[in-house]
Amino acid sequence: MSANRKLQTEIDRTLKKVEEGVEVFDEVWDKVYSATQQNQKEKYEVDLKKEIKKLQRHRDQIKTWAASSDIKDKRALTDARKLIETKMEQFKVCEKETKTKTYSKEGLARETKVDPHEAARQATRDWLSEKVDALSTQIDAHEADVERLSSGKGAKRHRAEVEQLEASIKRHRWHIARLEQIARLLDNDALQHEQIDEIKEDVEYYIDANQEPDFMDAYDETMDIFESLELGELAPAGDDDAAPAADAGRRK
Repeated sequence: MSANRKLQTEIDRTLKKVEEGVEVFDEVWDKVYSATQQNQKEKYEVDLKKEIKKLQRHRDQIKTWAASSDIKDKRALTDARKLIETKMEQFKVCEKETKTKTYSKEGLARETKVDPHEAARQATRDWLSEKVDALSTQIDAHEADVERLSSGKGAKRHRAEVEQLEASIKRHRWHIARLEQIARLLDNDALQHEQIDEIKEDVEYYIDANQEPDFMDAYDETMDIFESLELGELAPAGDDDAAPAADAGRRK
């Protein structure tokens, strides 16, 4: 019974996130179609893509639950899945319009006049958004594993594994906070895309390699891959507790 209550709590939490996510999606959708400047519209389109990806991750989890025989009343899950799929179709309309404009004569003519510097900035914005999404997906998977390993009679046996997952979640959230901070600084011209290019390889290595079994053997907790950007000096992080302990003392 306890396991069923935990499952229902997790379902209720996810359904609440879906409800909130749909509200945010609708707000961003309105911004896309009310934007008067092209650069604003493009930024909101990136935000819209980010929101639909979050909803799609919830949809994947909902479909898994809906297929389980442990859940008897699946109406709420079905309604949430259909709502997300409606938003997915809505997003496809926006995405299709964007592609159509890009390859239209007007779009091609405008493309030839795009400032190379602004194009590089936008590419960097997109890269930052993709990396945040990748880490968020890993966090979702880790949290599901923590929930699974922490329930049932074998919880004590899995304590060490749970602690490792929780430590990984904490590191991921810190990296996400840094990437989001970098995106804000880029938008405010406090950082240039060339500076961010210097950390891309390290960020991608962290995201790709952190789930390997021997990753922690090579990972240096005292090393800040964002150090060259002097983020603490430009805009101090709001939650120093989320950073690796050694990083706080290394900031200028």
